[in-house]
Amino acid sequence: MSGGKRYGHGLVLGKFYPPHAGHHHLVRTAQDQCERLTVLVCAASVESVPLADRVAWMSEEHPGAHVVGAVDDIPVDLHDPAVWEAHMAIFRAAVPRRVDAVFTSEAYGSELARRFGAQEVLVDRERTLFPVSGTAVRADPAGCWEFLGAGVRAALTRRVVVLGAESTGTTTLSLDLAAHYRRRGGVWSKTGWVAEYGRRYSEEKLAAARAADRDASWADVTFASREFPVIARRQDADEERAARSGSPVLFCDTDSFATGIWHERYLGERNEEVEKIAAQTRRDLYLLTDDADVPFEDDGLRDGEHLRPWMTSRFREELERTGRRFLVMRGDREARLAAAVTAVDGLLAEGWYFADPLPENVRRPDHATRPEHPPRPDGAGRPGGVGSEEP
Repeated sequence: MSGGKRYGHGLVLGKFYPPHAGHHHLVRTAQDQCERLTVLVCAASVESVPLADRVAWMSEEHPGAHVVGAVDDIPVDLHDPAVWEAHMAIFRAAVPRRVDAVFTSEAYGSELARRFGAQEVLVDRERTLFPVSGTAVRADPAGCWEFLGAGVRAALTRRVVVLGAESTGTTTLSLDLAAHYRRRGGVWSKTGWVAEYGRRYSEEKLAAARAADRDASWADVTFASREFPVIARRQDADEERAARSGSPVLFCDTDSFATGIWHERYLGERNEEVEKIAAQTRRDLYLLTDDADVPFEDDGLRDGEHLRPWMTSRFREELERTGRRFLVMRGDREARLAAAVTAVDGLLAEGWYFADPLPENVRRPDHATRPEHPPRPDGAGRPGGVGSEEP
């Protein structure tokens, strides 16, 4: 071994449902002591976060580790040797290479290491560095937000999109919402806002037209169908970036779904590629700004005052057709903000859904019998913390 590493091949095992700072500390501690580290992500079929997502999150956070996944649907019984061996069969199949050290913060770590023929390395058993657990995250993601990595945040962030026809107040409302939630402080102080990329794109097209002809106006700018997928992808990329670094709620001034309506507005038909792009990202709530209460303002990039009622209708029709959750925003600026905050608070109050992990048989073993502790990836029945994923 080189570089002061104590072990050749180390193992960290868990459900990571979802992964949090305690898990990442455990993995980084193991990486510092091993030439090679395998992180085994075990998931049960009943759980609601796909195994592939968890593997991806752990791989992103720990690019130097070898992250593998396995489905473990064996019933949980912490005191049944047969159950223990059934779990071990899954673990050994996923990690066939010899394991020199098992890194854990769980009481079962010594037995897990023994069955692998490896050294046990206990890390922060008292959970003093990161007081968080899988159970706590699943129960209250917002309350545990500081312990979550960028990928998990992006997956859990409630995404609210404000959309509407030209000059109907979408930018104003989305900015007002972001500012409102930032003022709540704490985890909400980082509430993000995503600008409409299509507007920036339009500004650049107009600038290019004026570079060729200084007298060019918005009426001289034309769009090709191939441009709209570019706008949709960039809009989604900006949204994803913001979701990875913000609070539990994100406000977007339009999205790729709306881009499809704008394609229809300029070219008279739908764009199949834009439709596919829009279907790839989850949004939780749409706020449709009505055109009736907002006077039209021509800012140099607008020419569709007469189309506003039609666009409002098309947005509503497509939201309904695709089954998206939405609310129509009417009234003045203050009324719209108040209605929007009520709707978003309701969305957040619904919480986040995580299916329960497999139930555990917590019967006490016979005192005359040496207790066995089958290694559950979720650390079921133990206090939460580093490497713990109790249900």
